[in-house]
Amino acid sequence: MQTTAVILNGPKDLGLDALNVTPPGAGDLVVRVSHSGISTGTEKLLWSGAMPPFPGMGYPLVPGYEAAGEVIHAGSQTAFKVGDRVFVPGANCFEGAFGLFGGAASLLVTDAQRVTRIDPALGAEGALLALAATARHAMAGPGKSVPDLIVGHGVLGRLLARLTIAAGAPAPTVWEIDPARTQGAQGYDVLNADTDPRRDYTSIYDATGQAGLLGDLIGRLQKGGEIVLAGFYPEPISFAFPPAFMKEARFRIAAEWTPDDLLATRSLVESGTLSLGDLITHRAAAADAPAAYARAFDDPACLKMILDWKGHA
Repeated sequence: MQTTAVILNGPKDLGLDALNVTPPGAGDLVVRVSHSGISTGTEKLLWSGAMPPFPGMGYPLVPGYEAAGEVIHAGSQTAFKVGDRVFVPGANCFEGAFGLFGGAASLLVTDAQRVTRIDPALGAEGALLALAATARHAMAGPGKSVPDLIVGHGVLGRLLARLTIAAGAPAPTVWEIDPARTQGAQGYDVLNADTDPRRDYTSIYDATGQAGLLGDLIGRLQKGGEIVLAGFYPEPISFAFPPAFMKEARFRIAAEWTPDDLLATRSLVESGTLSLGDLITHRAAAADAPAAYARAFDDPACLKMILDWKGHA
């Protein structure tokens, strides 16, 4: 069995090719992918060569951890059936390529326990479930507080803001410096940091992955406030101790989603509590993947690029 996959052979060396995939077992599903998303965080670091060493990483690799598709084979030990619409957070089923992420392919073989059923009506937006679950994971759970300031109005920042409002909390302030990304707020204000006089935020979520902002964010906290690092930071993180000491600042790192986050986020989406609308700004045929990845990473107006796998075996 073969799949057509996006192959990253090295930094900025990306194309499509056919790969053999491992045969499915009794606990596996075979999924025909309809849409996959391009991450402007971790995938951009892999594409640029800036990703620090990570377990399971190497070239050539199949990128992508945002895939939606249809089950075309369900193993006898799974609770799925042919025709189920599912979200797949990548796969490691490829012969001759690493599958650290492994979602950008026309066909995937994956353990059924990693897969989540989704509403077919979501269409391409179903591929956004992991990103929404990542935002939910940053906010939900014991001892966590919702943000009153979010830094960055990309897809993750928008989802954090939407989840905050959905939780019934006061609308957060969002900072964004790129004019192309200041539009599209739903019930909250988007400001440039230079025009924001506040110095009393209790919970600041950074969704940019830019460690250099930390000093300014510390200065915006009230005493005892918290900074949540919700992005991915390839460079060492440092800050001046005295300002953080005076603020008695707290820091928290938000890791990736868990299966429980996926299920909870799916419920929020399917109930209408959380909208995934207006986040996909660009689409491209999978055959145009090299240009699509470059645009996703270089064009600030591109919030989320989705690859359409229709017509690929």
